[in-house]
Amino acid sequence: MGYGVKIYQAACKELEGRRRRAEEKAAACRERFFEDCPRAAQIREEMARNASGAARAVLSGGDVRQELTRMKERGMALREEYNGLLAQNGLSQEDVTPQYQCSNCRDSGFVDGRMCQCLKSLQRRMAYERLSMDAPLESCTFESFSLEYYQEDERVYRQMEKVFRACQSYGEKLRPDSPSMLFRGGTGLGKTHLSLAIAGKAIEKGMGVIYGSAQSFAVALEKERFDREPPEEGDTNTQLTECDLLILDDLGTEFPSAYVNAALYNIINSRMLAERPTIISTNLTLKELESRYSERFASRIAGYYGKLEFLGNDVRVQKRLQKSRKHP
Repeated sequence: MGYGVKIYQAACKELEGRRRRAEEKAAACRERFFEDCPRAAQIREEMARNASGAARAVLSGGDVRQELTRMKERGMALREEYNGLLAQNGLSQEDVTPQYQCSNCRDSGFVDGRMCQCLKSLQRRMAYERLSMDAPLESCTFESFSLEYYQEDERVYRQMEKVFRACQSYGEKLRPDSPSMLFRGGTGLGKTHLSLAIAGKAIEKGMGVIYGSAQSFAVALEKERFDREPPEEGDTNTQLTECDLLILDDLGTEFPSAYVNAALYNIINSRMLAERPTIISTNLTLKELESRYSERFASRIAGYYGKLEFLGNDVRVQKRLQKSRKHP
């Protein structure tokens, strides 16, 4: 799936705009230059005629080598005169030729039929920005995750250090066929933070990521169930099934519904069969997941997901207490 069609189209549109603006700016400057200096326009025409001299020589049976030498000398003289007129008008070649942001592809996005690095980078940036609209991606990185909030209990600290290292390794080694993960633990223990840190690594690798809470997905699934018109960006079920990495946050907090439960099972099962990684975070135990959803739902997670247990006290509460002590 990669970044998805919408992001690809948006990136291509952005490059098209860059290319058009560069060419329009150069054309406008060139037009003003020719108005102020008619001789420069004449030189351009002479340069074009001069360039066709070799072809004429071949067609007429003339001395091609002699014609090429003459054409080269004439071209150099015309170029020198043209550059001199530019300088007299306070201009340079850069002012009258398009200045593309990417010199490799000239802002087309492709070089010899292969996607240019600039288009790849632009898609990555757009994917990052899009996900950041739904989640605090910039503030949830591995670098910003602190183990200091787990230091009061040595057992908790060792476990959370293990969790952190495991998430780091998972993010670094992440592939489209990586195993799925279950993050289980109480509220405010860093499950969302580390999920989004992994999402950032996935985007860097060019993977298409969908992040959301179980509640937000449930609302979308229920809404589309009764909608007559399909969503512009594709139905939620298809997007959640086919994205490269799905992050399902706070599973178990959504409003209970037989339809949503069945839809979530189908999504998780389809992704498992397609070997697409999913990260699920929840406060529920496997026994509670079985009771809330179904035995087969819980068995899929128990049998096919790597599990990380988050321990400690709510970090958000600790941060608020620290802040209140500093600013009573």
